[in-house]
Amino acid sequence: MAQSEQKYSPVGDLRKQRILSRITADGLVVLAIIGWWLLSLELPSIIFPGPVVVAKQILTFFIDANYIGHVFTSTIRVIIAVLIAVFAGSLLAFLPRWLPVTEVIVHERIKPLLNSFPSVGWAILAIIWFGPSHGTIVFIMVMILTPFCLVNVSEGLKEIDLDLLEMARSFTRRRMVVLVKITLPLLMPFIISAVRIAYGVGWKIALVAELFGTESGLGFLLQQGQSVADAATVFATCFAIVIIFWIGEKLVIDPLSRKFSHDRAGL
Repeated sequence: MAQSEQKYSPVGDLRKQRILSRITADGLVVLAIIGWWLLSLELPSIIFPGPVVVAKQILTFFIDANYIGHVFTSTIRVIIAVLIAVFAGSLLAFLPRWLPVTEVIVHERIKPLLNSFPSVGWAILAIIWFGPSHGTIVFIMVMILTPFCLVNVSEGLKEIDLDLLEMARSFTRRRMVVLVKITLPLLMPFIISAVRIAYGVGWKIALVAELFGTESGLGFLLQQGQSVADAATVFATCFAIVIIFWIGEKLVIDPLSRKFSHDRAGL
């Protein structure tokens, strides 16, 4: 008697595991919110506000004109700083490829300096040099984010197959063609990874940098909340950044990552 055998499907198992993982993660979030709410019932709201109070304050950030400007200002600062840092880090990573004499300068002098220089030091120096301004906040973020990008892009350059580059050069002597058609597509996953790291770290830096004398941005709102012991505003500011980061990652960074991963696979 022939009996149909059930075929093992690794794809099906992976899908089930993914669904189970998502359910577990969402369940833990729900439990955390319930625990937060229960704890808030035992403490004064000015010290530990409940999730409903914080949620209302977060909503205010995105619908009240007095707060939208602060959200927009911080977002623009982070985007500009990330773009500059990725460009500067990539340029430094490529420099030894173009000028081998700069290998030691970039990797044994500039990179250790930028990696180890205290973040607060950049903030204090920027205030002394430029005074509180939009440019000051961007400068602080760029100086702190650039080494992250430099390391990521440098690692990506090490992963590129030199034989592939030599083969490409055998077809054309135009270095720009090889850069655009071969090197950059292979490097894009590492550049996108640098963007992801810089975008996440950038928000943390922006929040701290905006505490140094500026009168706009989410860091300014955080400082105002601290000055009047308004824990709801402090919580709301932090969670607003989490929401903005999540939106940027899901709508921009993740699609770019998928696109360039597919493009690299096709090379």
